[in-house]
Amino acid sequence: MPQGVWLPSNLVRIEGDRKQALDVGRNRLLVAGAVFTVGFMVISARLADLALIERAVEPGPARSGAIAEFTAGRANLVDRNGALVATSLATASLSADPGVVLDPERAAERLIGVLPDLSKAVVVAKLRSPRRFVWLKRHLTPEQQYEVNRLGVPGLDFKREQRRVYPMGRLTAHAAGFTDIDHRGIAGIEAYFDDELRSRTTPLELSLDVRVQHVLHDALRDAMAEFDAVGAAGVVLDVATGELIAMVSLPDFDPNRPALIEPETLFNRTTLGVYEMGSTFKIFTTAQALDTGSTTMSGGYDATHPIRVSRFWIRDHHAKRRWLSTPEIFIYSSNIGSAKMALDVGGVRQRAFMGQLGLLSRPPLQLHEVARPLTPRVWRPVNTMTIAYGHGIAVNPVQLASGVATVVNGGIFYPPTLIKRRIGEDIVGTRVLSSVTSEKMRRLLRLAVVQGTGKNANAVGYMVGGKTGTAEKVSDRRYRRKSLLSSFVAAFPIHRPRYVVFAMLDEAQGTARTHGYATGGWVAAPVVKRVIERIAPILRISPVDENSEPMLQRMAVDLSSERPKEHKIAAH
Repeated sequence: MPQGVWLPSNLVRIEGDRKQALDVGRNRLLVAGAVFTVGFMVISARLADLALIERAVEPGPARSGAIAEFTAGRANLVDRNGALVATSLATASLSADPGVVLDPERAAERLIGVLPDLSKAVVVAKLRSPRRFVWLKRHLTPEQQYEVNRLGVPGLDFKREQRRVYPMGRLTAHAAGFTDIDHRGIAGIEAYFDDELRSRTTPLELSLDVRVQHVLHDALRDAMAEFDAVGAAGVVLDVATGELIAMVSLPDFDPNRPALIEPETLFNRTTLGVYEMGSTFKIFTTAQALDTGSTTMSGGYDATHPIRVSRFWIRDHHAKRRWLSTPEIFIYSSNIGSAKMALDVGGVRQRAFMGQLGLLSRPPLQLHEVARPLTPRVWRPVNTMTIAYGHGIAVNPVQLASGVATVVNGGIFYPPTLIKRRIGEDIVGTRVLSSVTSEKMRRLLRLAVVQGTGKNANAVGYMVGGKTGTAEKVSDRRYRRKSLLSSFVAAFPIHRPRYVVFAMLDEAQGTARTHGYATGGWVAAPVVKRVIERIAPILRISPVDENSEPMLQRMAVDLSSERPKEHKIAAH
């Protein structure tokens, strides 16, 4: 056969080889594609695992041994409407392995350049430590972390931690409290519910309404500045549930900067401070006397002369020097009449009544910073008389507000709370007064604002009823005449009470506007008025016509009296 001539059989063999080569190549491509696909899937799954499931922790020798990684979360605190009061944010904290740092002096100089609040001597000492782990700075900002990272210093490392932050700042400081650098509760709700907040997965709802808290805080701050007071306290309490809607103590602090907190600002005047509340206690004296039948709305007492008890005198500050009816004793704030009224009730019954109002024991509030009241060891007749007008017994403002809520809400005591009570939740209360007595007291409280010492608290349209309180502070077992605790407690709307508002100024100084007076009626009553005028619309309480005939008849009080027998006051 001539050379170079191809036969059909050769063509068939060549085509077969070519086809086989193509099949092998295709199979290899499929296998390679499958391998790459699986590989990418594994890598993607691992990335997702790291990003979404596992905590991102940086590798390195600094994580060995007994070093704590703060992986535990902490539940948020929110107000009754869901506004954020406290939350936790992930932050980076700077640590170092001194064994890896080559030049501690140079490394410290470079760190100080981006973190100027650090001490060079302290940093150098830490970087020369024989330990394998040291903290250099906790809770850096993202910008600080970026700047430190840019330095490229060997041996430095970042640990992921959580930092507690308080969006409301000072506004809820004493109620919320704060945590330490390791996320442990130190004060307030944070300390009381420390274990629960560490394990809880849902926010803890407080009874506070930050809108009302803001109003009360502003009013007290302004009054404190106007009257040059050393402190102030205020409370807004729901009379039907015992919930604290607002609770303010001044001076306060910024929980976001715990290292800068002054020790004196940590003192919570609303719960840890106990004070003689002065004439506000006449609310309880009158209520008990009416409830027990010791006196009536048409009864009365002779307040012509002061009462001498041993070497002390019980006097009226603005003496009428005549017989006073029960309503007049209340609206004119007569110490003499109140003391005689309490003697008719008797010390045993008075003490039991104060106990029912929660005024003799530490209130069951969700704070560790709650003081026990100061009460007489032996309840003598002289104690009965002085306690009648708020001397010789010291309670905190929350206790006072809770007691007043009991008097006006129909006579049922509800323990005060800082935790929100849900709609439909069974709220256990204890009856202390009859509803009839409660209704009488509402009329007397309204009269004290319209005609008595509480005129400066009259927020028009909101039917305010209340009582002033002015007490001299005690120092070295002596009353300091020029150091006053000036307060006012009110309920509104008094014909159908919803809230109690209390305001107190510590060592307020009289001004030209108050004619030099620093009593509760002059300095604290206007605070309550401003608070009620601002929070009533927030709380959806509409104004009413106070001078309508039905309202005037409903709140009418007869000031005339029938003269009962005169009392003989024995010296004690």
